[in-house]
Amino acid sequence: MLRTSLLEHIQERFGAQKTGGHGGLEIMRHIGPGLLVTVGFIDPGNWASNMAAGSQFGYSLLWVVTLSTIMLIVLQHNAAHLGIATGMCLAEATSRFLPRLLGRAILGTAYLACVATAMAEVLGGAVALQMLFGLPLRFGCVVVAAASMTMLLTSSYKQAERWIIAFVSVVGLSFLAELAMVEVDWPRAAVSWATPSMPAGSTATVVSILGAVVMPHNLFLHSEIIQSMHFEGRGQKVVEERLRYELLDTLFSMGIGWAINSAMVILAATTFFSRGVVVEDLAAAAATLSPIVGPASSVIFAVALLFAGLSSSVTAGMAAGTVTAGMFGEEYDIHDRHSSIGVALCFAGAVAACLCVEDAFAGLVWSQALLSLQLPVTVFLLIRLTSSRKVMGRYANSRPLTATLVAIGVVVTALDAALLLG
Repeated sequence: MLRTSLLEHIQERFGAQKTGGHGGLEIMRHIGPGLLVTVGFIDPGNWASNMAAGSQFGYSLLWVVTLSTIMLIVLQHNAAHLGIATGMCLAEATSRFLPRLLGRAILGTAYLACVATAMAEVLGGAVALQMLFGLPLRFGCVVVAAASMTMLLTSSYKQAERWIIAFVSVVGLSFLAELAMVEVDWPRAAVSWATPSMPAGSTATVVSILGAVVMPHNLFLHSEIIQSMHFEGRGQKVVEERLRYELLDTLFSMGIGWAINSAMVILAATTFFSRGVVVEDLAAAAATLSPIVGPASSVIFAVALLFAGLSSSVTAGMAAGTVTAGMFGEEYDIHDRHSSIGVALCFAGAVAACLCVEDAFAGLVWSQALLSLQLPVTVFLLIRLTSSRKVMGRYANSRPLTATLVAIGVVVTALDAALLLG
Protein backbone atom coordinates (compact mmCIF):
# COMPACT_ATOMS: atom_id res chain seq x y z
CA MET A 1 0.00 0.00 0.00
CA LEU A 2 1.34 3.39 -0.98
CA ARG A 3 1.89 5.65 2.01
CA THR A 4 2.18 9.42 1.91
CA SER A 5 3.64 10.01 5.32
CA LEU A 6 6.30 12.11 6.92
CA LEU A 7 8.64 9.13 7.23
CA GLU A 8 8.27 8.33 3.52
CA HIS A 9 9.01 11.93 2.64
CA ILE A 10 12.20 11.82 4.71
CA GLN A 11 13.13 8.49 3.14
CA GLU A 12 12.68 9.89 -0.35
CA ARG A 13 14.66 12.99 0.45
CA PHE A 14 17.44 11.69 2.69
CA GLY A 15 17.47 7.92 2.44
CA ALA A 16 18.21 7.28 -1.21
CA GLN A 17 21.57 9.00 -1.46
CA LYS A 18 24.36 7.12 -3.17
CA THR A 19 27.76 6.61 -1.71
CA GLY A 20 30.58 8.54 -3.23
CA GLY A 21 31.60 12.18 -2.80
CA HIS A 22 32.20 13.63 0.61
CA GLY A 23 32.07 17.33 -0.24
CA GLY A 24 29.96 19.95 1.48
CA LEU A 25 26.91 19.42 -0.73
CA GLU A 26 27.05 15.66 -0.20
CA ILE A 27 27.21 16.15 3.55
CA MET A 28 24.27 18.56 3.54
CA ARG A 29 22.14 15.96 1.74
CA HIS A 30 22.33 13.84 4.88
CA ILE A 31 21.20 16.64 7.22
CA GLY A 32 17.52 16.44 8.07
CA PRO A 33 16.27 13.57 10.25
CA GLY A 34 17.94 15.01 13.33
CA LEU A 35 16.02 18.27 12.91
CA LEU A 36 12.77 16.42 13.68
CA VAL A 37 14.31 15.32 16.96
CA THR A 38 15.51 18.87 17.65
CA VAL A 39 11.88 20.03 17.60
CA GLY A 40 11.24 17.86 20.67
CA PHE A 41 13.71 19.65 22.89
CA ILE A 42 12.74 23.21 22.07
CA ASP A 43 9.14 22.52 23.03
CA PRO A 44 6.97 24.48 25.53
CA GLY A 45 8.26 22.32 28.38
CA ASN A 46 11.77 23.54 27.60
CA TRP A 47 10.49 27.10 27.54
CA ALA A 48 9.08 26.76 31.04
CA SER A 49 12.15 24.99 32.45
CA ASN A 50 14.58 27.44 30.85
CA MET A 51 12.58 30.51 31.87
CA ALA A 52 12.40 29.18 35.43
CA ALA A 53 16.15 28.51 35.43
CA GLY A 54 17.15 31.91 34.07
CA SER A 55 14.73 33.96 36.15
CA GLN A 56 15.55 32.21 39.44
CA PHE A 57 19.26 31.43 39.08
CA GLY A 58 20.55 33.77 36.37
CA TYR A 59 23.28 32.37 34.15
CA SER A 60 24.38 29.75 36.68
CA LEU A 61 22.45 26.79 35.21
CA LEU A 62 23.63 27.21 31.62
CA TRP A 63 26.02 24.33 32.27
CA VAL A 64 23.00 22.01 32.56
CA VAL A 65 22.01 22.90 28.98
CA THR A 66 25.54 22.09 27.82
CA LEU A 67 25.80 18.81 29.75
CA SER A 68 22.31 17.71 28.71
CA THR A 69 23.05 18.43 25.05
CA ILE A 70 26.29 16.42 25.18
CA MET A 71 24.38 13.53 26.74
CA LEU A 72 21.70 13.93 24.09
CA ILE A 73 24.20 13.78 21.23
CA VAL A 74 25.72 10.54 22.54
CA LEU A 75 22.34 8.92 23.16
CA GLN A 76 20.71 10.05 19.91
CA HIS A 77 23.73 8.93 17.92
CA ASN A 78 23.55 5.54 19.61
CA ALA A 79 19.80 5.20 18.98
CA ALA A 80 20.29 6.09 15.33
CA HIS A 81 23.04 3.47 15.06
CA LEU A 82 20.56 0.86 16.24
CA GLY A 83 18.19 1.79 13.41
CA ILE A 84 20.92 1.93 10.78
CA ALA A 85 22.61 -1.35 11.70
CA THR A 86 19.54 -3.49 12.44
CA GLY A 87 16.66 -2.00 10.47
CA MET A 88 14.67 -1.96 13.73
CA CYS A 89 13.67 0.99 15.85
CA LEU A 90 14.21 0.99 19.61
CA ALA A 91 10.64 -0.13 20.30
CA GLU A 92 10.79 -3.03 17.80
CA ALA A 93 14.14 -4.20 19.15
CA THR A 94 12.75 -4.10 22.69
CA SER A 95 9.88 -6.38 21.72
CA ARG A 96 12.14 -8.75 19.81
CA PHE A 97 15.09 -9.14 22.17
CA LEU A 98 13.64 -8.69 25.67
CA PRO A 99 11.29 -11.08 27.49
CA ARG A 100 7.72 -10.24 26.51
CA LEU A 101 6.52 -9.09 29.94
CA LEU A 102 9.62 -6.98 30.62
CA GLY A 103 9.58 -5.46 27.15
CA ARG A 104 5.91 -4.51 27.39
CA ALA A 105 6.48 -2.96 30.82
CA ILE A 106 9.38 -0.84 29.56
CA LEU A 107 7.47 0.27 26.48
CA GLY A 108 4.51 1.07 28.70
CA THR A 109 6.63 3.55 30.66
CA ALA A 110 7.91 4.98 27.38
CA TYR A 111 4.35 5.47 26.19
CA LEU A 112 3.46 7.32 29.38
CA ALA A 113 6.48 9.54 28.74
CA CYS A 114 5.07 10.28 25.27
CA VAL A 115 1.74 11.26 26.82
CA ALA A 116 3.50 13.53 29.35
CA THR A 117 5.45 15.09 26.50
CA ALA A 118 2.34 15.62 24.39
CA MET A 119 0.62 17.20 27.38
CA ALA A 120 3.39 19.78 27.66
CA GLU A 121 3.31 20.52 23.92
CA VAL A 122 -0.47 20.86 23.80
CA LEU A 123 -0.56 22.98 26.95
CA GLY A 124 2.15 25.28 25.64
CA GLY A 125 0.34 25.73 22.33
CA ALA A 126 -2.85 26.53 24.23
CA VAL A 127 -1.04 29.18 26.28
CA ALA A 128 0.12 30.76 23.01
CA LEU A 129 -3.44 30.76 21.61
CA GLN A 130 -4.64 32.41 24.80
CA MET A 131 -1.95 35.07 24.50
CA LEU A 132 -2.64 35.75 20.82
CA PHE A 133 -6.42 35.37 20.57
CA GLY A 134 -7.76 35.19 24.11
CA LEU A 135 -8.95 31.58 23.77
CA PRO A 136 -9.72 29.82 27.08
CA LEU A 137 -6.82 27.58 28.04
CA ARG A 138 -8.75 24.31 28.08
CA PHE A 139 -10.41 25.02 24.73
CA GLY A 140 -7.00 25.88 23.30
CA CYS A 141 -5.69 22.48 24.45
CA VAL A 142 -8.44 20.74 22.47
CA VAL A 143 -7.70 22.88 19.39
CA VAL A 144 -3.95 22.19 19.44
CA ALA A 145 -4.42 18.45 20.07
CA ALA A 146 -7.04 18.16 17.33
CA ALA A 147 -4.90 20.02 14.81
CA SER A 148 -1.81 17.92 15.56
CA MET A 149 -3.69 14.62 15.56
CA THR A 150 -5.44 15.50 12.28
CA MET A 151 -2.11 16.19 10.59
CA LEU A 152 -0.80 12.82 11.72
CA LEU A 153 -3.87 10.65 11.15
CA THR A 154 -4.75 12.03 7.71
CA SER A 155 -1.17 12.23 6.44
CA SER A 156 -2.27 15.51 4.92
CA TYR A 157 1.17 16.99 5.31
CA LYS A 158 3.39 15.62 2.53
CA GLN A 159 5.63 18.60 3.21
CA ALA A 160 5.28 18.45 7.00
CA GLU A 161 9.00 18.01 7.41
CA ARG A 162 9.53 21.37 5.73
CA TRP A 163 6.90 22.92 7.99
CA ILE A 164 8.63 21.57 11.07
CA ILE A 165 12.04 22.85 9.97
CA ALA A 166 10.38 26.20 9.27
CA PHE A 167 8.87 26.16 12.77
CA VAL A 168 12.29 25.50 14.28
CA SER A 169 13.69 28.39 12.26
CA VAL A 170 10.96 30.73 13.49
CA VAL A 171 11.59 29.74 17.11
CA GLY A 172 15.34 30.24 16.74
CA LEU A 173 15.02 33.57 14.96
CA SER A 174 12.49 34.72 17.56
CA PHE A 175 14.90 34.20 20.42
CA LEU A 176 17.81 35.69 18.49
CA ALA A 177 15.59 38.73 17.90
CA GLU A 178 14.82 38.89 21.62
CA LEU A 179 18.53 38.63 22.54
CA ALA A 180 19.32 41.50 20.18
CA MET A 181 17.04 43.71 22.30
CA VAL A 182 18.85 43.16 25.62
CA GLU A 183 22.35 43.54 27.01
CA VAL A 184 23.91 40.14 27.64
CA ASP A 185 26.94 39.56 29.85
CA TRP A 186 28.60 37.19 27.37
CA PRO A 187 31.82 36.55 29.39
CA ARG A 188 29.70 35.46 32.36
CA ALA A 189 27.52 33.32 30.11
CA ALA A 190 30.61 31.66 28.61
CA VAL A 191 31.89 30.72 32.08
CA SER A 192 28.47 29.41 33.14
CA TRP A 193 28.22 27.15 30.07
CA ALA A 194 31.27 25.20 31.28
CA THR A 195 31.24 25.60 35.08
CA PRO A 196 28.86 23.35 37.06
CA SER A 197 27.09 24.89 40.06
CA MET A 198 24.06 23.93 42.13
CA PRO A 199 22.50 26.99 43.77
CA ALA A 200 20.28 26.29 46.76
CA GLY A 201 16.85 25.09 45.70
CA SER A 202 17.88 24.39 42.11
CA THR A 203 17.63 20.55 42.06
CA ALA A 204 14.11 20.38 40.63
CA THR A 205 14.99 22.94 37.95
CA VAL A 206 18.19 21.08 37.02
CA VAL A 207 16.26 17.82 36.66
CA SER A 208 13.51 19.52 34.64
CA ILE A 209 16.08 20.95 32.21
CA LEU A 210 17.65 17.51 31.90
CA GLY A 211 14.26 15.91 31.19
CA ALA A 212 13.37 18.69 28.76
CA VAL A 213 16.55 18.25 26.70
CA VAL A 214 17.22 14.50 26.92
CA MET A 215 13.64 13.44 26.26
CA PRO A 216 13.09 9.65 26.22
CA HIS A 217 10.44 9.75 23.47
CA ASN A 218 12.99 11.35 21.12
CA LEU A 219 15.26 8.30 21.38
CA PHE A 220 12.41 6.12 20.12
CA LEU A 221 11.51 8.65 17.43
CA HIS A 222 15.04 9.08 16.06
CA SER A 223 15.62 5.34 15.79
CA GLU A 224 12.28 5.00 13.96
CA ILE A 225 13.05 7.75 11.45
CA ILE A 226 16.44 6.20 10.69
CA GLN A 227 15.29 2.57 10.51
CA SER A 228 12.45 3.48 8.14
CA MET A 229 15.12 4.09 5.47
CA HIS A 230 16.42 0.49 5.83
CA PHE A 231 20.09 1.13 5.20
CA GLU A 232 20.87 -2.38 6.48
CA GLY A 233 19.58 -3.83 3.20
CA ARG A 234 21.89 -1.78 0.96
CA GLY A 235 25.19 -3.38 1.83
CA GLN A 236 28.03 -2.79 4.26
CA LYS A 237 29.45 0.21 2.42
CA VAL A 238 26.19 2.14 2.59
CA VAL A 239 25.68 1.25 6.27
CA GLU A 240 29.16 2.39 7.27
CA GLU A 241 28.87 5.62 5.30
CA ARG A 242 25.53 6.42 6.88
CA LEU A 243 26.96 5.71 10.34
CA ARG A 244 29.55 8.42 9.67
CA TYR A 245 27.14 10.95 8.20
CA GLU A 246 24.56 10.41 10.92
CA LEU A 247 26.94 11.88 13.50
CA LEU A 248 27.18 15.08 11.45
CA ASP A 249 23.38 15.25 11.27
CA THR A 250 23.11 14.76 15.03
CA LEU A 251 25.81 17.32 15.86
CA PHE A 252 24.31 19.91 13.53
CA SER A 253 20.74 19.44 14.72
CA MET A 254 21.47 19.13 18.44
CA GLY A 255 23.79 22.14 18.18
CA ILE A 256 20.85 24.23 16.97
CA GLY A 257 18.81 23.02 19.93
CA TRP A 258 21.63 23.88 22.35
CA ALA A 259 21.82 27.42 20.98
CA ILE A 260 18.06 28.00 21.25
CA ASN A 261 17.80 26.55 24.77
CA SER A 262 20.77 28.63 25.87
CA ALA A 263 19.15 31.72 24.38
CA MET A 264 16.03 31.08 26.48
CA VAL A 265 18.02 30.88 29.73
CA ILE A 266 20.11 33.93 28.84
CA LEU A 267 17.04 35.96 27.93
CA ALA A 268 15.36 35.10 31.23
CA ALA A 269 18.54 35.80 33.20
CA THR A 270 19.09 39.15 31.50
CA THR A 271 15.54 40.45 31.62
CA PHE A 272 14.10 38.85 34.77
CA PHE A 273 16.82 37.68 37.18
CA SER A 274 18.63 41.00 37.00
CA ARG A 275 15.39 42.72 38.08
CA GLY A 276 14.41 40.21 40.75
CA VAL A 277 11.43 38.90 38.75
CA VAL A 278 10.72 35.15 39.07
CA VAL A 279 8.85 33.76 36.06
CA GLU A 280 5.90 31.62 37.11
CA ASP A 281 3.76 32.00 33.99
CA LEU A 282 4.71 32.12 30.31
CA ALA A 283 2.03 34.66 29.45
CA ALA A 284 3.18 36.88 32.31
CA ALA A 285 6.76 36.49 31.10
CA ALA A 286 5.80 37.76 27.66
CA ALA A 287 3.81 40.65 29.14
CA THR A 288 6.72 41.59 31.38
CA LEU A 289 9.08 41.63 28.41
CA SER A 290 7.11 44.32 26.58
CA PRO A 291 8.06 47.31 28.74
CA ILE A 292 11.60 45.99 29.14
CA VAL A 293 12.60 45.19 25.55
CA GLY A 294 9.75 46.62 23.49
CA PRO A 295 6.13 45.92 22.47
CA ALA A 296 7.05 43.53 19.65
CA SER A 297 8.63 41.06 22.08
CA SER A 298 5.32 39.69 23.41
CA VAL A 299 4.00 38.92 19.93
CA ILE A 300 7.29 37.32 18.88
CA PHE A 301 7.26 35.26 22.09
CA ALA A 302 3.67 34.05 21.58
CA VAL A 303 4.04 33.19 17.88
CA ALA A 304 7.22 31.22 18.52
CA LEU A 305 5.55 29.40 21.44
CA LEU A 306 2.61 28.44 19.22
CA PHE A 307 4.91 27.09 16.50
CA ALA A 308 6.93 25.19 19.09
CA GLY A 309 3.78 23.65 20.57
CA LEU A 310 2.30 22.58 17.24
CA SER A 311 5.48 21.16 15.74
CA SER A 312 6.62 19.30 18.87
CA SER A 313 3.14 17.86 19.50
CA VAL A 314 3.28 16.28 16.03
CA THR A 315 6.58 14.57 16.84
CA ALA A 316 5.33 13.52 20.30
CA GLY A 317 2.30 11.87 18.69
CA MET A 318 4.51 10.15 16.16
CA ALA A 319 6.74 8.83 18.96
CA ALA A 320 3.66 7.44 20.73
CA GLY A 321 2.62 5.66 17.53
CA THR A 322 6.14 4.29 17.18
CA VAL A 323 6.12 2.85 20.71
CA THR A 324 2.67 1.30 20.22
CA ALA A 325 3.63 -0.26 16.91
CA GLY A 326 6.84 -1.55 18.46
CA MET A 327 4.85 -3.40 21.12
CA PHE A 328 3.49 -5.54 18.27
CA GLY A 329 6.85 -5.84 16.51
CA GLU A 330 5.81 -3.46 13.72
CA GLU A 331 7.22 -0.35 12.10
CA TYR A 332 5.38 2.92 12.50
CA ASP A 333 2.68 3.30 9.84
CA ILE A 334 -0.08 5.79 10.52
CA HIS A 335 -2.42 3.76 8.30
CA ASP A 336 -1.98 0.72 10.55
CA ARG A 337 -4.40 0.48 13.46
CA HIS A 338 -1.71 -0.05 16.10
CA SER A 339 0.10 3.15 15.14
CA SER A 340 -3.07 5.20 14.68
CA ILE A 341 -4.61 4.01 17.96
CA GLY A 342 -1.35 4.84 19.74
CA VAL A 343 -1.41 8.38 18.32
CA ALA A 344 -5.09 8.94 19.15
CA LEU A 345 -4.82 7.64 22.72
CA CYS A 346 -1.72 9.75 23.30
CA PHE A 347 -3.51 12.97 22.40
CA ALA A 348 -6.62 11.93 24.33
CA GLY A 349 -4.47 11.31 27.41
CA ALA A 350 -2.63 14.59 26.88
CA VAL A 351 -5.86 16.60 26.72
CA ALA A 352 -7.24 14.80 29.79
CA ALA A 353 -4.06 15.66 31.70
CA CYS A 354 -4.26 19.29 30.54
CA LEU A 355 -7.84 19.54 31.82
CA CYS A 356 -6.64 18.48 35.28
CA VAL A 357 -3.81 21.02 35.44
CA GLU A 358 -4.57 24.11 37.50
CA ASP A 359 -1.24 25.91 37.05
CA ALA A 360 -0.08 25.69 33.42
CA PHE A 361 3.49 26.83 34.11
CA ALA A 362 4.01 24.42 37.01
CA GLY A 363 2.49 21.66 34.88
CA LEU A 364 5.02 22.34 32.13
CA VAL A 365 7.99 22.33 34.50
CA TRP A 366 6.96 19.17 36.37
CA SER A 367 6.12 17.31 33.16
CA GLN A 368 9.77 17.69 32.21
CA ALA A 369 10.92 16.49 35.62
CA LEU A 370 8.70 13.41 35.21
CA LEU A 371 10.36 12.70 31.86
CA SER A 372 13.72 12.61 33.59
CA LEU A 373 12.39 9.93 35.94
CA GLN A 374 11.64 7.65 32.99
CA LEU A 375 14.89 8.51 31.21
CA PRO A 376 17.17 6.02 33.09
CA VAL A 377 14.88 3.18 31.97
CA THR A 378 15.28 4.16 28.31
CA VAL A 379 19.01 4.84 28.65
CA PHE A 380 19.82 1.45 30.17
CA LEU A 381 17.50 -0.24 27.67
CA LEU A 382 19.44 1.40 24.84
CA ILE A 383 22.74 0.29 26.38
CA ARG A 384 21.49 -3.27 26.72
CA LEU A 385 20.49 -3.47 23.06
CA THR A 386 23.30 -1.56 21.35
CA SER A 387 26.04 -3.30 23.36
CA SER A 388 24.79 -6.74 22.33
CA ARG A 389 26.44 -8.49 19.39
CA LYS A 390 23.30 -10.59 19.08
CA VAL A 391 21.39 -7.40 18.27
CA MET A 392 24.00 -5.23 16.54
CA GLY A 393 26.44 -7.75 15.10
CA ARG A 394 29.75 -6.13 14.14
CA TYR A 395 28.29 -2.69 14.93
CA ALA A 396 27.85 -3.36 18.66
CA ASN A 397 29.13 -0.62 21.00
CA SER A 398 32.81 -0.52 21.84
CA ARG A 399 33.79 -0.77 25.49
CA PRO A 400 34.64 2.96 25.76
CA LEU A 401 31.26 3.90 24.26
CA THR A 402 29.45 1.51 26.58
CA ALA A 403 31.30 3.01 29.55
CA THR A 404 30.29 6.51 28.41
CA LEU A 405 26.66 5.49 28.07
CA VAL A 406 26.67 3.85 31.50
CA ALA A 407 28.16 7.02 32.99
CA ILE A 408 25.32 9.04 31.44
CA GLY A 409 22.79 6.62 32.89
CA VAL A 410 24.39 6.89 36.34
CA VAL A 411 24.38 10.72 36.25
CA VAL A 412 20.71 10.81 35.23
CA THR A 413 19.80 8.31 37.93
CA ALA A 414 21.75 10.24 40.57
CA LEU A 415 19.97 13.51 39.69
CA ASP A 416 16.60 11.75 39.83
CA ALA A 417 17.48 10.30 43.23
CA ALA A 418 18.47 13.78 44.47
CA LEU A 419 15.09 15.10 43.34
CA LEU A 420 13.13 12.29 45.00
CA LEU A 421 15.10 12.37 48.22
CA GLY A 422 15.12 16.16 48.37
